[in-house]
Amino acid sequence: MTRPMLPAALLLLAACSGGEDKSQHDDTAATASLQEAERAAPAATTIDADLPEPAGEAPANPEPPTATDGQTIPAAIRGRWALKPADCAAKKGTDLTALTIDATNLRFYESHGELGRVRISEPGRIDADYKFSGEGATWDRRMQLDLADGGKTLVRRDQGEGATAGPMRYTRCT
Repeated sequence: MTRPMLPAALLLLAACSGGEDKSQHDDTAATASLQEAERAAPAATTIDADLPEPAGEAPANPEPPTATDGQTIPAAIRGRWALKPADCAAKKGTDLTALTIDATNLRFYESHGELGRVRISEPGRIDADYKFSGEGATWDRRMQLDLADGGKTLVRRDQGEGATAGPMRYTRCT
């Protein structure tokens, strides 16, 4: 009983795959080309961006060279600044709008920001992340500090949640 079914099954299989229909062949070739392209696309576009660069190799898109070390606040930006010029002459503790900047810190009246990740560093500009603390709280803030007016003015721009809207202009204290 199984013997007569075997030749019939083989005939059916041969009928399905036998003979070439020109239009079916063209569709198959087109489908195969599309499938090949789809398989190739992910391999070409998959990038392990989160993996660190291998030691000793230059990154694919190196940062442009800067005149700073990229790990500290540029020297031209360091010093004492105030939103109100009168606060430059005020006694410490009453200088409510004063900002003192050193190599790695921003010190405000009631808060302190420690330099974290430097994103852009140029002689008269820094864009970086800071870890802040003050009045019993801690928070992260990204800030851009730019010199203007030949170094007499510091323009501060905050970014992120809780950031001050718009730029703030500080006067350099002498």
